[in-house]
Amino acid sequence: MRNLKEYIVYVAYRNYKDSFDNVFILRIFTDKYLQKRWYIVKVRYGIMLICILVASLVSGCISGGDNGSDDGLSGTLAIAGSTTVQPIASGAAEAFMDLHPNVIVTIQGGGSGTGVTQAGQGVVDIGNASRDVKASEYEAYPDLVATAVAADGIAVIVHPSNAIGTLTMEQVKGIFTGEITNWSQVGGADRTIVLVIREDGSGTRGTFEELVHDKIAPASGSLQKSSNGAVKTTVAQTPDAIGYMGLGYIDEGVKALRVNNIIVSEATILNGSYPISRNLYMLTNGAPSGLAKEFIDFILSDAGQDIVAEEGFIRL
Repeated sequence: MRNLKEYIVYVAYRNYKDSFDNVFILRIFTDKYLQKRWYIVKVRYGIMLICILVASLVSGCISGGDNGSDDGLSGTLAIAGSTTVQPIASGAAEAFMDLHPNVIVTIQGGGSGTGVTQAGQGVVDIGNASRDVKASEYEAYPDLVATAVAADGIAVIVHPSNAIGTLTMEQVKGIFTGEITNWSQVGGADRTIVLVIREDGSGTRGTFEELVHDKIAPASGSLQKSSNGAVKTTVAQTPDAIGYMGLGYIDEGVKALRVNNIIVSEATILNGSYPISRNLYMLTNGAPSGLAKEFIDFILSDAGQDIVAEEGFIRL
């Protein structure tokens, strides 16, 4: 009988389509035949179920298999937080586990507030955040250490059919705070503006409001979405909508506006000319150590920064 031993080595949560569908990806290696298989389970009604299943399925004698090299690094690393940072974490996790077959990395979303809280409380090993840690959060969790792993710009997006191509920062502020409610007020058609923003606690929202709103609350009636992907989908399907999201999420389904006549791009973010930009962070409760340090060091390496660039963000 053939030897067959399988190990589940990757579990990742990602938003799928909208806030009502979630996907869990189980990456399974069959060591004897070097096959890679992906199992995708769609979980409806927003149920967040993360299962870490480590099992051996044995047929016949189990002593003859080769489980790969043992580099001495092993264990489970739990990561949660910003959905902006999540693609970087997921891509890095895949590569990291290829290098270290005895390591399991689990990843959840939840927003930057979740990343800060769960890292500060020690619920996860690493919290992802797409904004600076607030003073109040440092007071609650004084041992938090934030490590920048990438840079990002927040794009202001509209439906591709929208004739508007550029807005000033004052116009962007006026739109998202409710002072400007019709596209005709900024040179567009006589149509009511539909505002699409992130949920409370989102790092993208926190950074956007800090850089744009000047401490003014968002307009009432704004549509709040739980992820960058959900914002993009809503704007792409709503001709009169305007929203904001990370640079890495831009595609042909939406149009990114110039702000102060500056297009959002890697070059304009790095040279400081694009006004709505930020760093992306991984947070630890104390200085990174153990697996968390190894993982963060990997992301900061050339190989890890290549993943940052592949995901559409800006390498440091």
